[in-house]
Amino acid sequence: MWLATGHTDMRKGFASLSLQVQEVLRRDPLSGHLFCFRGRRGDLLKVIWHDGQGACLFCL
Repeated sequence: MWLATGHTDMRKGFASLSLQVQEVLRRDPLSGHLFCFRGRRGDLLKVIWHDGQGACLFCL
């Protein structure tokens, strides 16, 4: 699991968050790892994950 430090714009979808994984973390968003993003207020968490067949975006 990878956790992006700092806050993330929670209006972003899978494509924008995947791009952030590639550019900031220098990781492959399709690798099967979980990538977690936290909102500015800390009350929202988004997790992206690719299971080998498709992409999932979880909002908690």
